[in-house]
Amino acid sequence: MTTTEAAVQPYTLFRVEVVRSERISPRMLRVTFGGPDLARCASAGHDQRIKLFFPLDGQTEPIVPAGPGWFGEFRAMPDDLRPPIRTFTISGFRTGQRELDVDFVLHGDLGPASRWAGGAKPGDRIAILAPDARHTPITGYEYKPGADTDWTLLAGDETALPAIAGILSAMPDDRHAMVFLEVSSPREMRPLDCAARVHVTWLSRGGAPAGGGALLDAITRTEFPSGRPYAWVAGESGAVVALRRHLVRERGLDKKDVYFSGYWLLGGAIE
Repeated sequence: MTTTEAAVQPYTLFRVEVVRSERISPRMLRVTFGGPDLARCASAGHDQRIKLFFPLDGQTEPIVPAGPGWFGEFRAMPDDLRPPIRTFTISGFRTGQRELDVDFVLHGDLGPASRWAGGAKPGDRIAILAPDARHTPITGYEYKPGADTDWTLLAGDETALPAIAGILSAMPDDRHAMVFLEVSSPREMRPLDCAARVHVTWLSRGGAPAGGGALLDAITRTEFPSGRPYAWVAGESGAVVALRRHLVRERGLDKKDVYFSGYWLLGGAIE
């Protein structure tokens, strides 16, 4: 490995701008970003994780330090300059066109990401921390079932929908999966592209707040197939922890066969 190759970090900061946006459901907005920097970007697919930096009020783009020590400098910035940062999943990536899609859930609480996305227009600029195409291997995704997995359980609320859609689109046709998706209303339900043998259960909260236990209730009542499962669970932090506890303690799944992530916290914020 050359010195140059050794210096390449798994993730790089990319400066991008909005190309277009599309409402794909009443509460889900897809924003497409573009820019020459994306020629160096990469994605492993699945639930590929990235971080977005948003401008503060009065800024045309977020102020994010550059260079190898950028993160320490970023954390040391004063509150009135440090941009909000949130974690998202790549919903689509087209290297040739240098375009990257991110799906935003338009929350009623109007947090920084939802508020920015709701008003985003072509030319608006943000920064994205994403995998560097020069680094091997690509990192930052968590869906990694073992070779001896017989079937997959995917569960989450609408914040996990982009990641679950990405996992399903890359799933081989010989895989068997059970999917549970909790959304605010039937209007948020949409077809999911997948070649595998998949059974999808949509759960509507009827406008009630997320994190109320709909996923846990539905999965508790479900009979699992035989064989070794692999579970991927994400969404509101409290609901995810409860579901993981059920899978390990009551269903007997091995802890290493359960990936879980609190994408957001009811009443709080997760970067």
